[in-house]
Amino acid sequence: MGSAMSKSIHQDRYARQVQFAPIGTQGQQRISQSTIATLGCGALGTVAAEILVRAGVGCLRIIDRDVVEWTNLQRQALFDQRDASDAVSKSQAACEHLALINDQVKLEPRVADVTPDNISELLSGVDLVIDATDNFAIRFLLNDWSLKNGKPWVHGGCVGGAGQVRLFRGDGPPCFRCLVPDLPPAASVDTCDSVGVLGSATHAIASLQATEAIKWISGNEQQVSEDVLSIDFWNNRVRQVKLSAELSENCPACRHHRYEFLDGERLTTGDGVLCGRDAVQISRPTASPVDLAAVAKRWSNSGRVQSTRFFVRLFPSDAQSVTLFRDGRVVVQGTTDVSTARMLYDRFIGG
Repeated sequence: MGSAMSKSIHQDRYARQVQFAPIGTQGQQRISQSTIATLGCGALGTVAAEILVRAGVGCLRIIDRDVVEWTNLQRQALFDQRDASDAVSKSQAACEHLALINDQVKLEPRVADVTPDNISELLSGVDLVIDATDNFAIRFLLNDWSLKNGKPWVHGGCVGGAGQVRLFRGDGPPCFRCLVPDLPPAASVDTCDSVGVLGSATHAIASLQATEAIKWISGNEQQVSEDVLSIDFWNNRVRQVKLSAELSENCPACRHHRYEFLDGERLTTGDGVLCGRDAVQISRPTASPVDLAAVAKRWSNSGRVQSTRFFVRLFPSDAQSVTLFRDGRVVVQGTTDVSTARMLYDRFIGG
């Protein structure tokens, strides 16, 4: 009796999704045969991952370098207070929680800092990637990988009360570099740590990402939006931004097939431990000098700030500091771990 009941429950698991005509039995079968990766497992990644696991993807690979912190719990689904207390790996914690939701999905946690050297291995065999990185350099790297391998990825970004979504097919043009031609200047982009973020906004953006992914993997590629969907949830504004053909004419990635980030030309940054010091240097050269006064103002709610003519320094804790110089170079004091330094860079500087 118990075995028959369990089988019936499993058969009914996707009943409402199968009843949705555009998916149906054939679409559900396609979903169950798909392999998806989430690049990042924070506010966007956790929500998208849960939706995809409940939808019945065949395999979900969750890639993240970070651990769960208390500030994550406001918006990052799947995690709980015990995860934050134990500071467990985000990818491992997410997979443990997801396994309790659907034991039919193969879950692959990967604790890694994505680089040009390992991205191909990390994304080997995937059919689609969810962008949940909050990091422009990694998005450019993912865009290059996508174009070179002809694989789709779903861009998503959210900060404050607004966000945007678009699936890039990997057969551009257009591609992500048509939307954002180059890396933003250091500290010119708001981050969740500098201006905050609404949990409801991140959930909505991640839901839209998952929807575009489900369209694609279920065989409904024609339903995927060709526009960037931009939503300001707080001010009740919705825009559909078209990527015109003119934007692609001089694109180095999709038009001229120069994969500068994947080839390491733009991510050979010289990041590394400074000799004799408890510090890591991160080099992200900028085309124009950094506006240090503007950065100091943005950081005012994130900790004690020290400003000089040559640099601005943030003390997010008693044990660590982040120093940003006019040329975009950063020194993270209080650690010799490059991944930890990059995490603090992404958090307080962005890009």
